[in-house]
Amino acid sequence: ILLLLRNPKDIATSFYHFSNSMSTLPSYETWDDFFTAFMTKKMAWGCYFEYLSEWNKYADEENIMTITYEELKENRALGVKNIAAFFGIPLTEEELQLVVERSSFQSMKKNSEKTHGAFGNVLFRKGDVSDWKNLFSEDQNEKMDKAFEEHIARTKLGKKLKYDVYCKA
Repeated sequence: ILLLLRNPKDIATSFYHFSNSMSTLPSYETWDDFFTAFMTKKMAWGCYFEYLSEWNKYADEENIMTITYEELKENRALGVKNIAAFFGIPLTEEELQLVVERSSFQSMKKNSEKTHGAFGNVLFRKGDVSDWKNLFSEDQNEKMDKAFEEHIARTKLGKKLKYDVYCKA
């Protein structure tokens, strides 16, 4: 099992835009409305901190590889190598480079209509790390930091998220 994680602030930011783009999901008039719902566990797919807590129970199992979106953005080639090795897929240098090129956010966004139809425009928005800084108020930032500390910071997955690097203002 490949468990892909992303920092909670960017999860919230991404889900806010996703929710407002999908007619089948609740939409929010303001970021503040969304943030309140996110922090009070009123999301269509539940609470991200509870999701992380559940997965943390299995994080040490040998059939689970955990990687973060941020790690993949930093060094996609290394991430692809590690994922291929985990699944026992030998890659030549050419194959590795092809996967690296085709798995860039820009490439996937460009091809999203072919791969995901009209839904591709909803799935592939920006792909940035730390886009949360464009939405979070100082108070919201502090609330999210506190929730992270209370629920997940001292767990294996909490440490894997490198919260101090990607989530501190």
